[in-house]
Amino acid sequence: MRESQSLPATIETWLVEPMTPDVRKAIDRLARAPSVTRIAVMPDVHLAPGACVGTVAATRSALYPGAVGGDIGCGIATIALGGDLPRHRPTLEAVLADLRGAVPIKRHASVDHAPVLPPDIGTLRDPCCAGDIARTGRVELGTLGRGNHFLELQVDADERAWLMVHSGSRSMGQRIRAAHEAGATRTFATLRMLDAESREGQSYLHDAAWAVRYARANRHAMLTSAAQVIHDRLGLIADWSTLVDVHHNHVREEEHFGERLYIHRKGAAPASHGAPGLIPGHMGGESLHVVGRGEPESLRSSSHGAGRRLARSDARRKVDKRELERLHASCVFDARPAHALREEAPSAYKPLDAVMRAQRRLVKTARRVRAVLCYKGI
Repeated sequence: MRESQSLPATIETWLVEPMTPDVRKAIDRLARAPSVTRIAVMPDVHLAPGACVGTVAATRSALYPGAVGGDIGCGIATIALGGDLPRHRPTLEAVLADLRGAVPIKRHASVDHAPVLPPDIGTLRDPCCAGDIARTGRVELGTLGRGNHFLELQVDADERAWLMVHSGSRSMGQRIRAAHEAGATRTFATLRMLDAESREGQSYLHDAAWAVRYARANRHAMLTSAAQVIHDRLGLIADWSTLVDVHHNHVREEEHFGERLYIHRKGAAPASHGAPGLIPGHMGGESLHVVGRGEPESLRSSSHGAGRRLARSDARRKVDKRELERLHASCVFDARPAHALREEAPSAYKPLDAVMRAQRRLVKTARRVRAVLCYKGI
């Protein structure tokens, strides 16, 4: 470790509304953690274990797995589809049924039914995690996961169809975080810390980068399976030249303000000047294709979505089922688990337009798309 932290980090914010006391306290703790020099708080910020979702933390020599989270490499990918999209509801419901078979929520039935891991994905250094690749890494590749992960069929203003998927490294990322935090140093900020120059720190960086590649391969496997379903049912053809894939949970070395820093993004997307990005709103609503503006004070980052306004427990208690019924009238999704779906209802999230106004210096909107079908795991 090259230096100690004597003063809190610089904090820059782009907010829709004032931070709650719990979020403010968590941000302040992170700002006083060793080696943290800058923090950028995105408009979708909300409370989460370790570090808040919607934060970017820059360090000079320390690594904080909790400031990345367990779903390392989680991100969003999209491709355009060629052809006319039918709007006949029974047809879309048949597509949804086919997607349930083609893209499992949790895992494939066996290794024999799972996609093959890409040959360039590499290996893991941590022996506890390396042994999981052959089994867990295979059966979870091409699977969606639960929570706010989704696969959507969307249309833009020109009626062009798009597929979008939000998912990450599944349980592999969680295992990598747990394994590397086990030997890390606990700080007063309740985060566990690794020295980036140490063997342990370098091993974490190596394995976290592996998880990013695995998460990307997971999204691409799902897009491939979903595109086949769409082709078989609707005759639409995936245009892979339009692929955009952006991950929002990672740590990597970047140059900012004239020095090399370790940038931890948790629920925050890179937004370098001219870089394409994707920002979804609530389930079954609008999502945005954006272009980064490269704002230095945000550590060239933006929000990764609209961000939760209600905690999951609060949403299950407060959201009226009629809100989901109205949403179901405009977007096809499986409404049977209605109680659990309340967590993902529109009112559980911040308004997307307000989020975009708050970060107008960070990204600009290039395209709006609207969901006509949403496949979720609850």
